[in-house]
Amino acid sequence: MRPADTLRFATRAATAYPVRTALMMLAMSIGVAAVVVLTALGDGARRYVLAEFSALGSNLVIMLPGRSETGGFGLGNLISTTPRDLTVQDAEALRRAPLVERIAPMAVGNSEIAFGGRLREVMVLGTTADYLELRRFRMAQGSFLPAGDATRAGSVAVLGAKLRDELFGHEAAVGRMIRLGDRRLRVVGVLERSGQGLGMNSDELVIVPVATAQNLFDTNTLFRVLIETRSREALGPVQRQVEDLMRLRRGGELDVTLITQDAILGTFDRVLLALTLGVAGIAAISLAVAGILVMNVMLVAITQRTAEIGLLKALGATGGAIRNAFLVEAALLSLAGAIAGLGIGHAGAWGLRIAFPVLPAWPPDWAVAAGLGTAVFTGVLFGVMPARRAARLDPIQALARR
Repeated sequence: MRPADTLRFATRAATAYPVRTALMMLAMSIGVAAVVVLTALGDGARRYVLAEFSALGSNLVIMLPGRSETGGFGLGNLISTTPRDLTVQDAEALRRAPLVERIAPMAVGNSEIAFGGRLREVMVLGTTADYLELRRFRMAQGSFLPAGDATRAGSVAVLGAKLRDELFGHEAAVGRMIRLGDRRLRVVGVLERSGQGLGMNSDELVIVPVATAQNLFDTNTLFRVLIETRSREALGPVQRQVEDLMRLRRGGELDVTLITQDAILGTFDRVLLALTLGVAGIAAISLAVAGILVMNVMLVAITQRTAEIGLLKALGATGGAIRNAFLVEAALLSLAGAIAGLGIGHAGAWGLRIAFPVLPAWPPDWAVAAGLGTAVFTGVLFGVMPARRAARLDPIQALARR
């Protein structure tokens, strides 16, 4: 049989049994769709996390209290114990480093905010004027915290967009007085909406001068210190400069941990990529199940088409030609099911993007190619045994079963 005859025979055989063909295509399409949707979900989560950190800029160093003995970045760094506190004076001393562009100390806590009879619990961030530029925030109304001595408390506050709406509704917020804990503060600005970042939702945040936050929470310690370098190439030198300054301030002991943006991004990228590959592997199991269904259906098809196979052999078709015809049929059905699965998977990914607009749930190209390739390979692999059985049929016995 010529290749064209083999292809024609396989196509006619597939279309002659619509129910059988539909079952095989359905099994393959479900497997491929599962791979596409799950990898889109995993890769979308990876892109979202990386974009959140990248929004901070690529020149960021984060200083945490406590020393990580193993080096690098891990989730444990975020909840490390504090052998010695970070202070505002420590943060201000870092400005002496030549390659440091901005410093933003952070004091974080929860408090009650009240205005006009409305009361709710909020997260309070104490920081300095540099925080606005360092985090790439923009003001929707008014101005940010005034520049000045970080050790002096001020009676001003900046509100997140959602918090401003909840407290003031359609009224003007800038210039109004609010009560935060036991203090009265004047609202000087409202941030544009920006959502989640660094574990805090800025839309529901109250930002006050760092000394004000420390007085409010009766502490003199800092949660973190954000350090922005003058360039990406300065990350390494700045780390060394900061380490030298902190050793000098602490009697030769370095009991802080410095984390670069690249270390954070690299860790999350590896973790989420492994997660994406894991869910893709789980979804690929369904393709193996689909391959078993292909094998079973093809075995049934041989029984149904025994006389047809015998007639082909009687007309001169070789065993190899019969085997190739069944393998081509399995490949065609697997490919058709895989293409249908791609359509279903992309529709599912589109649904994820509609349901979760912040999640860029686009299936990666490698997952699409792997889904198609695996589906066809699985279909052909599990079609080998039925094809070999068909090729070994004796033509006389096959015709006798008509």
